[in-house]
Amino acid sequence: MSKLPPMATDAVHPQYRRYQYGATISDFISSSSESILGELTKGSSFDVDITQRNAWMAEIEILQTQLSNLDGSVYFEFVIPRMGKRADVILVVRSCIFVIEFKVGSSVFDQYAIDQAEDYALDLANFHSESHNKTLIPVLIATDARLSRQFLTDEGLCTPKCVKPSDLSNLIEDCISRSERMEIKSEEWEVGRYSPTPTIIEAARALFEGQRVEEITRSDSGATNLKVTAQTVAEIIKSSQEERVKSICFVTGVPGAGKTLVGLQVTSSHNEVLSGLQTVFLSGNKPLVDVLHEALARDKVEREKKAGRRYLKKTAAREVKTIVQIVHHYRDQCIRDSGPPPEHVAIFDESQRAWDLAQTASFMKQKKGLPDFNKSEPEFLISCLDRHEDWACIVCLVGGGQEINRGEAGIRLWLDSIREKFPEWRVFISPQLKSAEFGITDFDLLASSQNIHLKDELHLGVSMRSFRSEQVSNLIGALLDLERKQAKALVETVLSTYPIVVTRNLAEARKWLRSRARGTERYGLMASSSAERLRPVGIHVKSKASPIHYFLGGKEDVRSSFYLEESASEFEVQGLELDWGCVTWDGDLRLQNGRWQHWSFKGSKWQRIKVQETQRYQKNAYRVLLTRARQGMVICVPEGDPDDHTRPPGIYDETFNYLRDLGFPVI
Repeated sequence: MSKLPPMATDAVHPQYRRYQYGATISDFISSSSESILGELTKGSSFDVDITQRNAWMAEIEILQTQLSNLDGSVYFEFVIPRMGKRADVILVVRSCIFVIEFKVGSSVFDQYAIDQAEDYALDLANFHSESHNKTLIPVLIATDARLSRQFLTDEGLCTPKCVKPSDLSNLIEDCISRSERMEIKSEEWEVGRYSPTPTIIEAARALFEGQRVEEITRSDSGATNLKVTAQTVAEIIKSSQEERVKSICFVTGVPGAGKTLVGLQVTSSHNEVLSGLQTVFLSGNKPLVDVLHEALARDKVEREKKAGRRYLKKTAAREVKTIVQIVHHYRDQCIRDSGPPPEHVAIFDESQRAWDLAQTASFMKQKKGLPDFNKSEPEFLISCLDRHEDWACIVCLVGGGQEINRGEAGIRLWLDSIREKFPEWRVFISPQLKSAEFGITDFDLLASSQNIHLKDELHLGVSMRSFRSEQVSNLIGALLDLERKQAKALVETVLSTYPIVVTRNLAEARKWLRSRARGTERYGLMASSSAERLRPVGIHVKSKASPIHYFLGGKEDVRSSFYLEESASEFEVQGLELDWGCVTWDGDLRLQNGRWQHWSFKGSKWQRIKVQETQRYQKNAYRVLLTRARQGMVICVPEGDPDDHTRPPGIYDETFNYLRDLGFPVI
């Protein structure tokens, strides 16, 4: 897809069109169905089979009959970039935008198709500049349906309308007669800026299909930084290859800023086996890798199916696994093989979670039978790429305050390994690495080193996850750091576009999630992995959710997040996201006399956590959980039970009161 030109009122050049056919309604009605079909066929990127031709002919016939005497524009096969799909038809009539999905030959209004139409309308409402604050009506037409469902009057992003073909004109007349919004100019609407914010799963699918990061992300300052960061990393790789040197660069950023997105962009665009440029994306986050493997494999099979080719899922999965790997599998392969790895470029996602020497040595001794292993994980991984005689490049994606498990040493260990063991390597860092959450206390001394190169472009300072508010990560940081004044001010800013509510009742939290989500917007429950006394309220953290089913399962799958039965911990959700989330807060992290206290549940009682490093991991677990939702969140702090010595109300009340007093509405 080509980048859109600046907004203009003249006709849209075919190079920039988001649709396969577009015309005024009068021109559409006066054109022959054969000529319209010819344009649709010409604009298709796939071979058009007889089924598709017949579907288009049916849609054209219905619309030419139903749209007479209307002024406006009609667009067939309108691209929805974030989702990688096309809406069947979009009508722009007066002040209304109708997003129409056809089910040719169907007599029923299938829920999947209803959700699909609503998803497309949601996408336009959220990410298309000329659709903001407009009346959008998702419509499902089942061509063989006998009856339409009752039209419900609403404004803004309307509830989906399900109609038989002959009732479409009545629906359109009803909607435009009730809409009080300004009339839409079609020529401006069709060149409106499209600025999507995809989930990591949607982004991975698009990037591995050949799109670029700037094509699938919004076009504001945050996304511009994302593009610049990806270009900067690409330049470091290029110079390393051309100059035959070894380099390591650190991409830092706030939660949700797009670090993983940058890594996937670099991976997808830097795999040219014939030129010797092979890249691997590595992560110690098994849930993330498993979900990406499954999503990318399914997507590959579906694309091949649409192109008329049979493609086995196991073949697709094998291809995906060569470029997106679990870091521990990569490490083990390098232990078995003393030669250089096939890849000259390695992307290490969440590299702050790499193990220190003690944890690595313990694991190697107990699990791999290597009693004399004496390297930390960063040192060993660098040594693997250092085996190349000519050049190599490592890209570390670093999240501040994201270490959540024992032995995760943060970014300091990578820098120490380079300084002590690989001093000839060039190092590229951002000045933002001196921020407190990265734990670099001697940054100025570090930056004065001859091999250190400072690049502002390597830091992503704007959260892309919470597209409704860029300040969510800052709010959560202030909340957890007990910076009450700052948190209160941020609550006022954030709540205007990003709803956060608190409750004492999990049933109310579930009800709130279901009422907020539309279409296939994903919602789910989350809780800390150490929240073991949530069982009485229905959350059993020891029963681990399957990330694949939780994040990819549909509404009919009882294992999916939609059912609100499975709860995901910080380990399952790190690197992934929901549209709407519920974080249930247990007594493991509790506010007592104005300070956080840290506890773990052992046997039948709570025990204080006194080790500062473990306290930090626990606090970071809540930081991860509270920054997973893209559109809004409910925080549930149970009331406790005075008759249960493990859940007295006193271990929950101050935490709830703190959240309430910051200004979060109570439901």
